[in-house]
Amino acid sequence: MNTGKIAIITGGTRGLGLNTALKLAESGADIILTYRSNAADGAAAVAKIQKLGRQAVALPLDVADSRSFAAFAQEVKSALAANWQRDSFDYLVNNAGIGINASVAETTEEQFDTLVNIHLKGPFFLTQNLLGLIADGGRIVNISSGLARFALPGFAAYAAAKGGVEVLTRYMAKELGPRGIAVNTVAPGAIETDFGGGVVRDNADMNKAIASQTAMGRVGLPDDIGDAIAALLTPGNRWITAQRIEVSGGMFI
Repeated sequence: MNTGKIAIITGGTRGLGLNTALKLAESGADIILTYRSNAADGAAAVAKIQKLGRQAVALPLDVADSRSFAAFAQEVKSALAANWQRDSFDYLVNNAGIGINASVAETTEEQFDTLVNIHLKGPFFLTQNLLGLIADGGRIVNISSGLARFALPGFAAYAAAKGGVEVLTRYMAKELGPRGIAVNTVAPGAIETDFGGGVVRDNADMNKAIASQTAMGRVGLPDDIGDAIAALLTPGNRWITAQRIEVSGGMFI
């Protein structure tokens, strides 16, 4: 159980982020989640967490805009003091992201920069700005993708950014280890969410094709990922750090 723990989850109002927030709340953690622009989504997610008997706060954050991170850290500090009478939090889940499907030949520089800013630069500098608020003995989970291991046409820029996240995780684990902070990567496979326009969920042919390439014989569900992240953040997994944990049902093995 994670009773008394506080987790920050970026992009926590929908998809895997929301599922992770709910799973952590079920395990006894309180949640600070972020949304990019839709405050109503933030309020709805907070209400769901509160129904589970846990405290929650939703804060706006654009992970593509690293210039806003110092101000965000101050908002987190204020929220911690006002809602928990604390000056630190325990878990950071760098989850927020988008998908852009474009071949190497067709990817624009703007698309490339957007993906790198959100998936690599964002987690790097957001974590940097929050280091003073993460409790010693805390945890960081960076979200990567199965696409950093196997290659599917159309995801080169996205996967390259996620590959960078996996290297970054090892460096974070090395540098933050003296503080007792464990840092790991969770790499989902194909999941039925609205990510990328919901193509895995809504395109029956693609869903079937992916399912045929997994050891478990199906595509992933949000619960598969939320449960895995929540399990990684339990006290019993405190000795796991610098690892890439793929949660894909055995995709392309």
